[in-house]
Amino acid sequence: MAGGYSHYLFDCLSIIVIDLLLAGDNALVIAMAVRTLPKPQRRAALLSGAGLAVLIRVAVTFVAAKLLRVEFIQFAGGAFVVWIAVKVLVDASAPDRAGASPRDLWRAIGSIMLADLTMSIDNILAVAGASRGNVWLILFGLALSIPLVVSSSTLLATIMDKYPLTMYLGAAILGMVGGDMMLTDAFVRKLLNPSDALRYGVDALLIVAIVAAGRLWSRSRS
Repeated sequence: MAGGYSHYLFDCLSIIVIDLLLAGDNALVIAMAVRTLPKPQRRAALLSGAGLAVLIRVAVTFVAAKLLRVEFIQFAGGAFVVWIAVKVLVDASAPDRAGASPRDLWRAIGSIMLADLTMSIDNILAVAGASRGNVWLILFGLALSIPLVVSSSTLLATIMDKYPLTMYLGAAILGMVGGDMMLTDAFVRKLLNPSDALRYGVDALLIVAIVAAGRLWSRSRS
């Protein structure tokens, strides 16, 4: 009995560590997605988007390994992350608004759900592995990710408000994340078998392209 309890406790601790280690990228992309919302609407978008994303995670947990083998899923997710990075830089140049329309709020929630899901397949697999097939531990790990991601996203969004230049750093990181996702897509790996040098090159190219596109697009809008 004591041995079984200690194994259960160890699995719980493993899941907590996994969530802490893997929540960073998700928190950053969510913070960027809600960056342009007025502060009163941010929390609603964060809680709604993260909560719905976790429900979807539960639904896809048992097919996550198969999803990684489906061609173009990772590529599409990476392209979406890159688009969020560019869009945030463009919206940052827009005048501040006192309130957000329902369309803006639902767009942010949808972005959170899609980005979180496409970036969380590895997280789902790690939690499922650490749980050793225990459904309750899987649910515990997925539920734990909500407060971790929401609190981290809130902190990052606040930092971006105070230090706007950090948005460019966030956009650069998202460019690297998006590039890695696209290069690890099943079709791309089969076609190119990308080397580390190619990954570094793609990361650098995307960082420059995101910042340049964001600045040019914002100038054209203004």
